[in-house]
Amino acid sequence: MKLKTSLNKQISAVKITGALLCALFMGNSVYAQEEQKLTAADSTAFKTVISALSIPGQLAPGTRQLVLPKPASGYTLSLYGSSRKTVIDVKGKVYEPLTDCEVELVLRLRNTENNRAYEFQQTVKVPGKYRPQTGENAQPFVIPTLREWKGGSGHFKLLANSRIIVDPKAKKLLTPAAEILLKDLKQLTGYKTLNIGAGKAKAGDIVLHINAAEQNLGEEGYTLNIDQTIQINAPYYKGAFWATRTILQLLEQDPAHNQIVKGVTHDYPKYEVRGFVLDVGRKFFTLDFLKHYVKMMAYYKMGDFHIHLNDNGFKQFFGDDWSKTYSAFRLESTTYPALTSKDGYYTKADFKELQKTAQLYGIRIIPEIDVPAHALAFTKVFPEIGSKAYGMDHLDISNPKTYDVIDNVFKEYIGGKDPVFVGAEVHIGTDEYAKKEAESFRAFTDHYIRYVKGFGKRVRLWGALTHAQGTTPVTADDVTMNAWYNGYAEPKEMVRLGYDQISTPDGWLYIVPAAGYYYDFLNVKRLYNSWEPNQIGNVVFPMGHPKIRGGMFAVWNDHVGNGITMKDVHQRTFPAMQVLAEKMWTGKTNQSNWDNFTQNATHVGEGPGLNMRAIVPAVGADSLVYQDRLVRKQARSIALPLYEIGYPYSVAFTLQAPTASVDSVTLFKSDNANVYLLKQDGLKLGFSRENYTDVFDFNFEAGKAYKIVITGNEKGTWIYVDGKLVQKMEGKKISFTNTKDKMNRMQTLVFPLKQVGDTNKGGYGLVSDLKVYNKRLNESAIAGL
Repeated sequence: MKLKTSLNKQISAVKITGALLCALFMGNSVYAQEEQKLTAADSTAFKTVISALSIPGQLAPGTRQLVLPKPASGYTLSLYGSSRKTVIDVKGKVYEPLTDCEVELVLRLRNTENNRAYEFQQTVKVPGKYRPQTGENAQPFVIPTLREWKGGSGHFKLLANSRIIVDPKAKKLLTPAAEILLKDLKQLTGYKTLNIGAGKAKAGDIVLHINAAEQNLGEEGYTLNIDQTIQINAPYYKGAFWATRTILQLLEQDPAHNQIVKGVTHDYPKYEVRGFVLDVGRKFFTLDFLKHYVKMMAYYKMGDFHIHLNDNGFKQFFGDDWSKTYSAFRLESTTYPALTSKDGYYTKADFKELQKTAQLYGIRIIPEIDVPAHALAFTKVFPEIGSKAYGMDHLDISNPKTYDVIDNVFKEYIGGKDPVFVGAEVHIGTDEYAKKEAESFRAFTDHYIRYVKGFGKRVRLWGALTHAQGTTPVTADDVTMNAWYNGYAEPKEMVRLGYDQISTPDGWLYIVPAAGYYYDFLNVKRLYNSWEPNQIGNVVFPMGHPKIRGGMFAVWNDHVGNGITMKDVHQRTFPAMQVLAEKMWTGKTNQSNWDNFTQNATHVGEGPGLNMRAIVPAVGADSLVYQDRLVRKQARSIALPLYEIGYPYSVAFTLQAPTASVDSVTLFKSDNANVYLLKQDGLKLGFSRENYTDVFDFNFEAGKAYKIVITGNEKGTWIYVDGKLVQKMEGKKISFTNTKDKMNRMQTLVFPLKQVGDTNKGGYGLVSDLKVYNKRLNESAIAGL
């Protein structure tokens, strides 16, 4: 490229060269995106026009408006998208960043005669307000990375009596954020005298403002000025709340939890949608789990929590019998009470409260009712609306009663003055239906788009219209697709049709725990280095393309009853949450470095008061986290300072097998799990969590003492007796008589340590000399015990 100066426009410009022009017209190129299919003549004409354009490549200091060149007669050139609308918005207005940055623009060249258009990308360098200086504080680490930073000198210090002050002009709006921040700060720091105050800020105070003049920061953007005080400014609530999460992460990484480097940041997301899909239809997750996830996702500014509320298992694992195949609909239904799942559901009041709480944490709950496939929960209640041709997990979309039932289901949750679904967007499913019924499927999809929009909601759905090609029109206006597989919905085609896209590619972002396909754990290094939401499968859109709203990753619990617990799902989700928060807020920058990220990320947890992974830090270098001889007189059970310990761990203890006959007696207990002795063809050790029980195949002799070590990780649980490995609970598979398919049966345990012994049976006396390690000990170490 050759730069030239245009004094009258006060910009530097770059003329598109032949090499770049070639790149612009490459298929699936990062640089270009067709709005509609072009003929050879169209392509030649666009090449000619683009080659003559001088596109802005670098702005001069003080530039406040981007000026695009005028193309040849018969064409118009417009700004269509921007990767940093906070710096250059879609009207071309320029806002000065703190430091130099690059903005990737999407430009649209249109032929005014045939209305065909071509979109291509141009990077523009925008000078910042400040130049780097020696001695200033380096940009601190948070997840996701701050978008702009200007370092100061020295540190802000939070004091035991620091205050959170809300600007009186925004008191009503920002008080919930201040109250949440206060609670979180107390949990993180242990400072009990922190408070919400008023008046002039003093050193150590945190001040929240709404600043309408900073509209360019958008709904989620904010500024932090960290000096003797911390000043938060944002044009909207969500941005101000995200600023509090940044403060908490910075404090968490300080050993004393009270110090932050001084500086100024402008922070805002690269993508609007940054989310997570959780399948609660095939595995129930408690309301407490969902609440914890709202808080954890907010800690990482992951703003969309998509809850997949109904689904069913695979019938080959249930004797090829639909009536026996597991299915669930997880909401209380008063319209059709039999629809509500018996083994776990959310009341309307609880689900509504979850959504309202989530809004205070900056999170949108996206509820999904999935039809017309994945619909066995509905056909079990109404067998007459099940498909005889394609299976009872398919609704019969030619049956008028199907529409009556599903209309009523949606109406129950989106109708009325105070609907159960609180937020602006509702997901209607529409995926993986029989291809032969494409026209009927398209009509069904269009009906529910229009039906849900008729209640004032925006619609999301799964991309399926390439799979279900046809002539029946399907509404695209203000409809967002989760683009999960390009064979079902080709992304460029969907954009041409007018659908917004959420990048959810299965080959990158699908976790199916222990299933043997997709991912058990996401390849987070590959994601960090090679993916952003503008990539959907093998299609790459220009950065800043306005039809790409963002991205989501997903957990699908396809294999019902496979031993996976909520703890196991979280173990898989957490590392992906950290990486994808980075990729969807900040994206790839010149400072992106996988080794640095992973090293620093270990110092950022789940958020104040959260420890779902049950991480316990070691006291010393040998990974010992706790030891106790457990000698207590007159105690029927013993409360421990620990609650539980997560993967990996080793728990060593002496077991005194009882002499008296017992049916079962608890040895270790938490609210999530039990480890106990039971009579089962002898005296054996077993454990239970959620609805799963596993028993070690080793008989203990009555009255005899044993040295026990139980070790566990995300793959399984092992037991050593008197220094010898006697059983690995790992790699178990379940076979079925009617199919060659097998199911992995996980035998994992987050070890319970809230209580030793049985309150009723006094099992504390059976356990002594307890030692807990936060690693899996090797055999020589175990023998040494």
